[in-house]
Amino acid sequence: MSQKFGDLAPSEFPGERLGLPEDGPRSVGRVGRRLLAICIDWALASLPAYLLIGGPQAMWWHSLIFMLMQIVFVPTIGGSLGHRLVGLQVVPIAGGWVGIWRPIVRAVLVTLVIPALVWDSDQRGFHDKIAGTVLIRV
Repeated sequence: MSQKFGDLAPSEFPGERLGLPEDGPRSVGRVGRRLLAICIDWALASLPAYLLIGGPQAMWWHSLIFMLMQIVFVPTIGGSLGHRLVGLQVVPIAGGWVGIWRPIVRAVLVTLVIPALVWDSDQRGFHDKIAGTVLIRV
């Protein structure tokens, strides 16, 4: 009998279906580290936006700076500054280099916030599923 959509058994741990270990290096980055990383990135993006621009328009610049930081740092250092400071790295599911398009897709979706709040059983946000990436511990 074949399985139907939605009939998959629950994972024992996040990343099991992706072939990742339960804990330690290369395991899925857990919620605490992810939240700390995004708080760091958000704070770093706010500094130039509010110090250099200020006023009501700073909010738009803040979002743009946040997005640009993601697009620049994910393909060059393997994650945002926040990711790297808390020991996380963005990698493609298929392996290899994350490339350019994945960070752009992730950045746009994370900036929209809602996709980052929708997770699967592997604790991958919608932005990671669309981009074909996973956030792992280093």
